[in-house]
Amino acid sequence: MAKYLVTGAAGFIGSSLVRALLDRGEQVRGIDNFSTGRRDNLTEVIQRMDFREADILDLDAMHKACEGVDYVLHQAAIPSVPKSVLDPVGSNRANADGTLNVLVAARDAKVKRVVYAASSSVYGDKPTLPKHEAMSPDPISPYAVAKLASEFYMVCFYRCYGLQTVCLRYFNIFGPRQDPSSPYSGVLAKFSTQMLRGEHPTIFGDGETSRDFTFIDNAVSANLLACSAPAQECAGRVFNCATGRRITLNETFEAMKKLTGFHGKVNYEPERSGDIKHSLADITLAQKHLGYKVLVNFEDGLRRTVEWYKSQAKAVSA
Repeated sequence: MAKYLVTGAAGFIGSSLVRALLDRGEQVRGIDNFSTGRRDNLTEVIQRMDFREADILDLDAMHKACEGVDYVLHQAAIPSVPKSVLDPVGSNRANADGTLNVLVAARDAKVKRVVYAASSSVYGDKPTLPKHEAMSPDPISPYAVAKLASEFYMVCFYRCYGLQTVCLRYFNIFGPRQDPSSPYSGVLAKFSTQMLRGEHPTIFGDGETSRDFTFIDNAVSANLLACSAPAQECAGRVFNCATGRRITLNETFEAMKKLTGFHGKVNYEPERSGDIKHSLADITLAQKHLGYKVLVNFEDGLRRTVEWYKSQAKAVSA
């Protein structure tokens, strides 16, 4: 039985990782400062784990959190492009400085491996599709810059200190427990709750923006594979975490109308600064070196997501 530390454990992805690890019988330690994570995400599992309310910017707390840990799954971040445009200093502090603290603490504790929640935003808005890991990064938001800097720190710590690190560039992860009320939340969480309430959702731009929407189970699987893959296959490397398929926001809206029973129209507003027009991943390297597979496709993931938000709405009204 290994011991895992999940940073950002109360977040959407972090709490999903916590559940998967506990279901496997692993020892789990989690930290979160609840700046974007939600206590509700851990309600039924918090008694089964070692949870600590702490900030990754607190190096002493991170040293204590890494003691006796085999693997660190570093998910903690302020995951918002618009927020980073408004507050680049705060975004950098949480997303770059915080990551450096995690690495220092993991190195000092002799952790076996750190798996990092990197971001597809580092590719920027280059028209070349699909995005592959050999492409030169071209970040167009402070958030993307901070995530790229953290990638470089990950690779650097492997080369300088021998700390095994793996970076997973997430492409638009979605699924249950994503907070629709948060300004940082993904479009599918917002669409689900708005359309179930009969409210008109908003699309920024003309709706032909496309995304490689990736259901949460695929991201969880990628993290677990990144922990177990042989070092010679993955240490110090970066991999896309996606499905290799893109869907436009207009297509997504039409699919969700059927699932939610929504009969209204969508509101279109001007594109936001820092947003990327098209996103599509080449997942060849993850398949080859991590054994990654797409476990849940977009349609099944969307159905599961909407069903979960329906159940939450029923629970509230009961």
